Amino acid sequence: MAKVIMIQGTMSGAGKSLLVAGLCRIMKRDGYRVAPFKSQNMALNSFVTEEGLEMGRAQVMQAEAAGLAPLVCMNPILLKPTGHTGSQVIVNGQILGNMSAREYFSYKRRLIPDIKRAFQKLEEMADIIVIEGAGSPAEVNLRENDIVNMGLAEIVDAPVLLAGDIDRGGVFAQLLGTLMLLAEEERKRVKGLIINKFRGDRSLLDSGIEILEEKGGIPVTGVVPYMDIQLEDEDSLTERFGKKEKGKIDIAVIRYPRISNFTDFNVFEQIPEVSVRYVVSVEELGSPNMIFLPGSKNTMSDLDWMRGNGMEAAVKKMAEKIPVCGICGGYQMMGEYISDPEGMENGGTMKGMGLLPVTTGLKREKVRRQVQGTVNKMEGFFSILSGLEFNGYEIHIGESGHSPHRFEIFDAEAAFVTGRNKNVCGTYIHGIFDRAAIATALVDALAENNGLSIKSKCCIDYKDFKEKQYDTLADILSAYLNMEEIYGILREAHIR
Repeated sequence: MAKVIMIQGTMSGAGKSLLVAGLCRIMKRDGYRVAPFKSQNMALNSFVTEEGLEMGRAQVMQAEAAGLAPLVCMNPILLKPTGHTGSQVIVNGQILGNMSAREYFSYKRRLIPDIKRAFQKLEEMADIIVIEGAGSPAEVNLRENDIVNMGLAEIVDAPVLLAGDIDRGGVFAQLLGTLMLLAEEERKRVKGLIINKFRGDRSLLDSGIEILEEKGGIPVTGVVPYMDIQLEDEDSLTERFGKKEKGKIDIAVIRYPRISNFTDFNVFEQIPEVSVRYVVSVEELGSPNMIFLPGSKNTMSDLDWMRGNGMEAAVKKMAEKIPVCGICGGYQMMGEYISDPEGMENGGTMKGMGLLPVTTGLKREKVRRQVQGTVNKMEGFFSILSGLEFNGYEIHIGESGHSPHRFEIFDAEAAFVTGRNKNVCGTYIHGIFDRAAIATALVDALAENNGLSIKSKCCIDYKDFKEKQYDTLADILSAYLNMEEIYGILREAHIR
C-alpha cells in the first residue's frame, strides 16, 4: 500500500526533522502522496488537530511540507516532560497519564498496537511514508523495548538513512560508531549515510568520505550544507534561546523552566527589525518594548520560579509602561489566583500576579480545540487588534473566569482578556499572531509607541512564509542529496 523510508540520526539534533520535512516536500513536488510519521516524540511544543487531538509540532511542520492537514496518526505517542524524570504520556492525542521514565520504559511496548494502527491509517492515504527516528539507534541501554528507532524500522520493515551532524564535530566517528554498535540485522537496514550541516569547501571531505564508505560499507547519499531555514525545531534543542541581540523593536519572552509552545512567537522573527529574546533573569530582561509570558507545562511551578528570581516583580513594574501579554499558562499566571484542588500540578491555591481580573481552577480534563473568530473590542495599547480576524488553538488544563468561586471555560469568541491596566492582556489561544494582519498591527503599534519607523508592512502571513521556507528546504536538499539513489532505495523497499 505504501513505500517507507526512515531517517535516523547519530544523536539528538542531527537534523532529522528538517530532513524528513524536506523529503516530504520534494516527493510531494514529484507527484507522490507522501506523509510523515514519528511513533514517539518528546516535546512541550504541541498542536491540536481539527478533531481536538494533541500531537507534536514537528510532525505538524512535516505534514505542512507534505501538503497535508496534520493528523494525530502521524505522531501517535507524545511525551510531555513534567520534570527531569517523568512525563505526561499522550496516546492518540489524549492523555494516558503521568509516568516516570522507568515506568514508561517498562510500559511502552504495550503501545505497539496503537503505533501499528496509526501507521496503517497513513498507509491508506499515502504512496510514501517518511519516518523520523528519535535520538540515536545506538543507545544500547534503550535498545530493549525500542519503539521509535530500529525497533520501529523492524515493525514496518523500513530501510534507513543515517544522518550525522558535522557541525558538532566528529561526524565520521558518529556514523561509524553508530554502525558498529548496531546489531547485524539492524546494520543491514542502513542503506545510506548523510553528512548534515556542512560548512566550507566540499572537496576537503572527499578523502574522508572514501574512508567512511570503505569502513562502513554503506554509500554516502549526500552532504547537506548548514541551512538558514526559519522553521520550527525541536524545543529541547532550539538555538532560539541563545539569541540576545536587540532589534529596533525588542520583544522579550520569559523563558521559565517549563516553557511550552514558544512557537507562538516565531512569526515575529521573520520581521528584520524585530528581535525576540528569551530571557531567564531580570538582568537579561533589560528594557524591552514588549513582554510575553508564554505557555507553561506547570503554571504554578513556573510562577513560583518567577517569584523567586525577581522576574515577577520586574514584569509587574514594567507593565505600567510597556505592553505585557500572557498566553495560556502565562495568562493564568497573570490572574488573581490559581487553584489546583485535584493536584494536577502543585496542589492547593496560589496567588497570581494580579494583572488580570480572572481566577483559574486547574481541572483533570484538558481543553483541546481549534478556534477562530474576531478579536473583541479592546482598549489602550491593544485596541489596534480590535475587530481583526484570528484563528488558532487551545490546549490547557484549567478553566478561567471572573469569579473566584465559579470557573468558566474561556470564551474563545472574545480572544483576549484585559485588565484595569490597559497595557496588559491574556489569551488561551496559541497561534493567534500567525495572521499577518495581527502581527503587523502589533509591531506597528510598538513602533509608534516608541517613536520608530519600521517596514513591518512587508510582513506576510506566517503560513505563506512557511510555504516558501519548505520550498527553499526542498530546493537545497534536491541539490545536495542523491535523490536518484534515495528513490532507488524506495523502489527496492517492500510494499507495505
